Amino acid sequence: MIYHEFEWKLSDTQMDCITFGKGTKPLIMIQGLNTRGIRGAGLSLAYLYRIFARDHKVYLFDRRADVWEGITVRELAADVAAAMDSLGIADAGVFGVSQGGMIAQYLAIDRPDLVSRLVLAVTLSRNNDTVESAIGRWLEMTGQGRMRELVADMAASMYSEAYVKRYKPFMPLLTVLQRPKDAQRFMILTKSCLTCDTYGALDRIQCPVFVIGGRQDRVVSGDASEEIAAKLGCPIFMYDHLGHAAYEEAKDFNKRVYDFLKG
Repeated sequence: MIYHEFEWKLSDTQMDCITFGKGTKPLIMIQGLNTRGIRGAGLSLAYLYRIFARDHKVYLFDRRADVWEGITVRELAADVAAAMDSLGIADAGVFGVSQGGMIAQYLAIDRPDLVSRLVLAVTLSRNNDTVESAIGRWLEMTGQGRMRELVADMAASMYSEAYVKRYKPFMPLLTVLQRPKDAQRFMILTKSCLTCDTYGALDRIQCPVFVIGGRQDRVVSGDASEEIAAKLGCPIFMYDHLGHAAYEEAKDFNKRVYDFLKG
């Protein structure tokens, strides 16, 4: 799989980007909150999403290099819009996962010219008790330096019980590999998840939308996906026995997204 990693310079900052694919259709992928960022993960991400390389030129954008206390997901969406403008990308498919789905909603609301089709995966349009509880735990653990507990809690919250049980022997290694590189940055971006409030503006999204999620989601809740789809009246697919990491666990997840983007 051929891919390219680079730092894209914006007017006031820079952001990491990974590109791959031989197609002509632009596809913007916005990953969820993570502890390490996408730098150095080009090969694994290009392989994970290789199905999209058939028809698309894929761009995976990370968050800006310099984040500040109080930054919002709407401001993160403005960064993606600025990167697309500078690269000359418009009328693109946009695929947002978790926090990336929050960013994608604001992108479609504020810059409809940039988005032709929108996929919202395991995400929400407004806060609920589930996400507030998860974010609260992660902030407390990170602030107290309890990084092993943080990584373990994130895994337990995201993956199915069967998946966690299967990979339990590798948990000690995971806690080393996935501990935040920059705890302060992670906390700022974690807090920003609670700034998403698009529910009242969802009817401003002009393009076709596909919602996909897991009913056992212990990060944003399965109800959050169903709420978005009900408001938009758009297609939705829910995995009954999976949660927030359905995008990794479900073998047909990417195929469902690919079929929707193909139209």
